[in-house]
Order: sequence, then C-alpha cells, then structure tokens
Amino acid sequence: MNPTTARSAQLCDPAASDAAQSLATGAVGITLLHAERAALGRTSWSTVQDWLTGIAGQALIGSDDAALFIGAPALAFTLHAAAAGTERYVKTLLTLDRAVHRLVRRRLDRAHARIDSGEFTRAAEYDLLYGLTGLGAYLLKRDPCSDALHDVLSYLVRLTRPLPGTDLPGWWVRFDPAGRTSAAFPDGHGNLGLAHGITGPLALLALAKRAGATVEGHTGAMLRILGWLDTLRQPGPSGPWWPQWVTADEHRLGAVLQEGPPRPSWCYGTPGQARAQQLAAIALGDTYRQRAAEHALLRCITDPAQLDRITDAGLCHGAAGLLHAVHRVAHDATEPSRFTTHLPALRALLRAQTPAREPGLLDGTAGVRLALHAADRGGPPTTGWDACLLLA
Repeated sequence: MNPTTARSAQLCDPAASDAAQSLATGAVGITLLHAERAALGRTSWSTVQDWLTGIAGQALIGSDDAALFIGAPALAFTLHAAAAGTERYVKTLLTLDRAVHRLVRRRLDRAHARIDSGEFTRAAEYDLLYGLTGLGAYLLKRDPCSDALHDVLSYLVRLTRPLPGTDLPGWWVRFDPAGRTSAAFPDGHGNLGLAHGITGPLALLALAKRAGATVEGHTGAMLRILGWLDTLRQPGPSGPWWPQWVTADEHRLGAVLQEGPPRPSWCYGTPGQARAQQLAAIALGDTYRQRAAEHALLRCITDPAQLDRITDAGLCHGAAGLLHAVHRVAHDATEPSRFTTHLPALRALLRAQTPAREPGLLDGTAGVRLALHAADRGGPPTTGWDACLLLA
C-alpha cells in the first residue's frame, strides 16, 4: 500500500493496533533510522517506502491513548522527518494533522477540566512520551504557528502554577513513579526527568521560545520550573546533580534522600536534565545559567563512577542517549570544545556496550545507529529525528 493515500491514516482503537505503531520499539521508530540513512545517501528511499508501506497496512491508533510515541502522532512524526522538507507524504500528513489536532483538543479539554477540579495530574497527561508535551513537540516541528501548539503551550503555562490550597507544584503527580499508589510515595511525587518529568515541558517551552512561538506567561512558566530545579540541585564531589524524582517531604524540606547522582541517562539523569536547562537558559538569554548547566554535564561525563553506571547501549538510559545529549549540548555550548574533546571516549563507551537485543528506537539498534551517525558526522541529524527526544 502506498502510504501517501488517505487509507493509510485510517484510525482505530488500541485493541486493534499492532506494536509496529510504537515509536519506542516498533516499525515507526525504526523507519526514522532508514529515513536518516536515505537522507545521507546511505540507503535508497525505496527502503523507507517499504517500511512505511508495512505500517500503512493497518489502521492507526487514534483514540485518546495515542501520543507522540504511539499511534497516529508517532507515524505523523516519522513521516514529517522522512519528508525532510520535500513534498513527500503531503496528503497523508494533512490527514494525520487533522487527527492529531482533534486528539490535542480532546486531551487539552480533559487536562483543563482536571485542573479546574483541583486534582493533581498524572505523568501521561503532560509528559513527553505519552502526554501533551510530546504532542507539542510534534506540533512545534510540524507547524510552530499552529493554534494547536499555542494551546498546548498555554496549558503547560497553567500546569506550572500551583493548584489552589496546596504548596505542591502544578505538575505534581498523585502516584509513585511507576504510576501506582505506594507507601513510599503517600502524597505522590515530583518528577525531574526529561521523558516523564517537568524538564520535558521546560525543554519544549524553551525550544518554542527560540522558534518564536510564545504564549502569555511563557517566560514566567520557564522560570517557575527552573526555580524548582534550583532548589533540588545537589552539590557533590563529582559536580552538581538533580534527583530523578522527589517525595512531598523532600520537596517541602528541600532535602533529597537520594545519596548520589542517578545513572547519566537521557530519560532521567543529568544529560537530559542539563540539556533542558541549557536550552532554557539560551532561550532566556541567561549566560550564567547556561554555563551552570553545561558545567553540571561536563562534570558528569568526566566522572568515571557515573560513566560506570552505563550498562547498555540504548538511547533511553544507555550510552547512545548519553552520547547524543552531549553531542547536542556541544553544538550550543558557550565553549563547544569542552564537550567535543570527550565525544571520542563516549563513542568508545557506546561501542563497548553489549549490542542491543531488539531493533527499536529507544532501547534498540535503531537508536544506537542514529546516535552514531550524528556523532560521526559532527552535525545535527538531517531529518531532525531527535526532536522526539526534545534534545533539539
């Protein structure tokens, strides 16, 4: 089937879906690798077409469970990346855009109703992988002037304001980090990760501001997030770091029980957290804060104890994510050479990992190869595939 036909955008419920529609593990994510290689002249566009044809043979997830990393928005993101500024897939993208915009409106209506009721949020409402931040990342890439993006950004501004009658931030999640009720997190948790926490919205707000897409309260929202991160920044012999998440008691006391920095990963660790803060500092014109974020990452990647905690090759929490985050930070750094001199060692660290057992984007070989392509070229990805990680 030709994926440029309208039939390729037929929608369905999750029960009728296939794992191929997962940007994290399925064919939608793997196609990003083939698109990047085709754009670099390393494979033919017919390979990309073959993968897209396979995906187009099934109805797409278009229910409220769809998000950047699953279903119609995931395919839309991959098609936009594969189009690479050409007229490829234009009809299908227009059809998918309508579906994404309808989804965004439904998700926003639910989110605002939740805030109006005074209830705390859940990660999947706002996060990068499954929430409105991820949908915003697609909209920013696709059309930064769209009303849909404006409405997502306005929601994120509202998310940063405390709910009435509480001293907890508006992004406070009512469950534990696994999405359950537990004794260890009786009042829920505050998440600092790029994948599922508040540094995801921070990165999106920063990238939107740099692109000229701003809303009322935009800067204030960024400063509220940054202020919270400042209160939780921890000093250490290997440099400053931030926890993955905090309990309500830790938030109120400003005392973090985690004994040391987390694994240096894209999803929860210093690489993702520092990149988000670097992007925010650049957007705000705050050179001091930018240097502080870059310093934290530099100390991280020069600490053998932290690097020893990398035990797999993947983008999400492995060596590929670390390499690509540093590559992107270096591109915007006040002193790029402080980071580029470490890229060969980080490439070696990646190559020393046990090869991934699956082919997907986040934990598999597709993500590893994409990170290596970017590092070897020394420039940004041709297709902009890493927008789905909010690294650029």
